[in-house]
Amino acid sequence: MTVNAITANRVQSAIALASSRTGIDFDYLLGQAKLESGLDPSARAGTSSATGLYQFIEQSWLAVVKKHGSEHGLGWAADSIGRGANGRLGVSDPGTRQAILALRNDPAAASLMAAEHAGDNKASLEGKLGRAATGTDLYMAHFLGLGGASKFLSKMQSDPDANGAALFPSAARANRNVFYDRAGSPRSLTQIYERFAAKLDGGAAGASGTLPAVGYAAQALDLDGGTVVTGAESTTDALAWADATLGRFGRPRAPAAASLMRPTPDTARLAYMMLASMGA
Repeated sequence: MTVNAITANRVQSAIALASSRTGIDFDYLLGQAKLESGLDPSARAGTSSATGLYQFIEQSWLAVVKKHGSEHGLGWAADSIGRGANGRLGVSDPGTRQAILALRNDPAAASLMAAEHAGDNKASLEGKLGRAATGTDLYMAHFLGLGGASKFLSKMQSDPDANGAALFPSAARANRNVFYDRAGSPRSLTQIYERFAAKLDGGAAGASGTLPAVGYAAQALDLDGGTVVTGAESTTDALAWADATLGRFGRPRAPAAASLMRPTPDTARLAYMMLASMGA
């Protein structure tokens, strides 16, 4: 699906804001979003729970929000996520769970969590590889998981022509176009890596919009087209603001009983955007 220019600009504004707050490269985040979703915040995978700008599956999203949500005004979400006896992350309240998962479709929340996730992977990879991690290294961690990326990159250093499909048979079965060329021949680790590098560069260069990163950051204070109201200092205030905003935009107001622990998806999203715009 091709997004319109207004949506693309708002998405890129959110990515610029995430980049400025986390230090993760704007072009990397933009290229990743282009690859994952075509800059469509509502993108959904047909074969998994992957959703949103960066195609987070449910467990990965809950994990990164649990770890980093409080740093970005999502303390209500982080505090609501717990780990069950089976080791899986979950949220006991269905309404709150829905609100947290719906944030994957919010460009600001998705971009910030993607940047934090990339930062976590960057630190781990650099510790294991003994060198600075590139954007392509980070994408390999996104694609293969941190353990898989470490294995891939270490092997590529010692044997760049190694057969990628032989090293990662499960990933190759699920992503044949990555591990094999059109003639059906297996690609080497270097070929796979360089292919991702080219796609990341092409994704950033081919994304809609002409503003530099700082220009998108200047737009990022109002991603939903409304006026950001300043002066609120807490998530409770933010939810109240979101309730008023929903009514102003002609959408149903949140129930009177809405609270910190029971936000609706709309109020949670809008409250988050207000708090993010204030640097909370």
